Amino acid sequence: MSLLHDFYSIASFSAQDQKVSASIVINKDHPVFRGHFPNRPVTPGVCMMQIIKELAEKWAASTLILKKARNVKFMAIINPTEHPNIQVTLDVEEEDGLLSVKSTTSFEDTVALKFSGVFQKETR
Repeated sequence: MSLLHDFYSIASFSAQDQKVSASIVINKDHPVFRGHFPNRPVTPGVCMMQIIKELAEKWAASTLILKKARNVKFMAIINPTEHPNIQVTLDVEEEDGLLSVKSTTSFEDTVALKFSGVFQKETR
């Protein structure tokens, strides 16, 4: 389940071993863009990081908790009216319930976000 209801949809999702490739479509009409920012929408970086987490959860078939963001580089603004179609790749390594994730988020030929971090599988 997505944290921000209807913020994005998954157009395609494929996983081959530890590599994930997903195409998502950002909903330019989502209420978050009314405040971020009116008449010039910018996809919040925290929302992009949440999408990475949710795609990693889909791969792991488990709820995850972000334990450490090692490297986060925002390299381009994602305006959902101009570039609603986003590609996200993940390289995942799993060991002892921890997932090390390296991810790239891009649109067209532009890299918008590079992320590497560690998630822990949630235990209840």
